[in-house]
Amino acid sequence: MSDKKKGSELCPACGVSQDGKAIAAALNTCPSCGHHYRMEPRERVAYLADPGSFKEFSSNISSLNPIELLGYEEKLSEAEASAQMKEAVLTGTCLIEGKPVVLSLMSFKFMGGSMGSVVGEKVSRALLKGVEEKLPVIIYATSGGARMQEGIFSLLQMAKTSSAAAEMDNAGIPFFVVVCDPTTGGVTASFAMLADITIAEPGALIGFAGPRVIEGTIRQSLPEGFQRAEFQLEKGFVDIISPRKEQRQLLSRLIDFHQAGPAGKAAKEKQK
Repeated sequence: MSDKKKGSELCPACGVSQDGKAIAAALNTCPSCGHHYRMEPRERVAYLADPGSFKEFSSNISSLNPIELLGYEEKLSEAEASAQMKEAVLTGTCLIEGKPVVLSLMSFKFMGGSMGSVVGEKVSRALLKGVEEKLPVIIYATSGGARMQEGIFSLLQMAKTSSAAAEMDNAGIPFFVVVCDPTTGGVTASFAMLADITIAEPGALIGFAGPRVIEGTIRQSLPEGFQRAEFQLEKGFVDIISPRKEQRQLLSRLIDFHQAGPAGKAAKEKQK
């Protein structure tokens, strides 16, 4: 939890003053109105995974400076200290209500969750591990898009992750994405919208470009809240909106439902 939530603060949605402990107890949501604050990967692991079941993989990969951009190494060091992570995504395996899954969780705190070479590689490895081990893959996405400090190398990650998602589809392995606030740019334009089921947290900002860019391009005014989860659900870009407190049970049910097919039977045989 961020430092500001240790005391009390006004909820940005309803304006009610809330104690930091009450917010934490409600899984970083407002106890009065349900507003969802942003959440970091290990906080999510704590409420999603069965206790002690999370095992991280691909933890030894770190970013280089492929286009030798001045000051990029310093930005990476600052982001690592701020987010307490080596990169903007955490990947591992765990159990959710006793069901084995591959879990990938992004951190907006690490350079806005931007997708550079390492993020693309780790997400792709998570998807391909699901294919190899016939395990459902769940990705929690939150990002400002491609990491401009890596130039064309960051844009290549869109193709890489999309290709890995296609492997999941070809193998018939369940793939779920939970879209969190905010999810934009190249992440939205790649793996975040390629799941079997796309879930969103309430109020999450979901889009590609910003409203001003879109309005300037189409020369039309946009409806209020057009990039929020509720609007995206209405227009069919999102399948389900799920409050944080219900996500663990929802994901467990979705895994059961999808594993009723041939891929699910194969995975169950491997677990025996």
